[in-house]
Amino acid sequence: MDLNKLIDKVFLLKFVKFCLVGFSGIFVDFGTTYFFKEVLKVQKYIANAIGFTLAATTNYFLNRIWTFNSHNPQIIQEFSRFFVIALIGLGINSAIIWLLNGKFRINFYLSKLVATLIVTLWNFLINAYFTFA
Repeated sequence: MDLNKLIDKVFLLKFVKFCLVGFSGIFVDFGTTYFFKEVLKVQKYIANAIGFTLAATTNYFLNRIWTFNSHNPQIIQEFSRFFVIALIGLGINSAIIWLLNGKFRINFYLSKLVATLIVTLWNFLINAYFTFA
């Protein structure tokens, strides 16, 4: 088998795993956001940040173990990289929500879904080439 094709398959498999982890993170993110926004009546952007942060934390551990099979003993450094990337992603996420919901009046949760899809691609590429490289 061609080495480039094997590498592409491995990279694609990691992306699929990353997306599956991210999909599980959607439930954490949306569930937490909904709880804080609708039940506790926390301001929507703060509720979004809480949901996103909790999902990023759970996603780190799932991606470390399953997606990237990391054995890096410097977990705090690795988590810090992952979390900084997630925070940048949160900024991108919030900007997209602000634009779609705040300016174009698209439903908040539909705006959040679009933002989540875009940020997923950002997070995967940066984590694959930086955090878990």
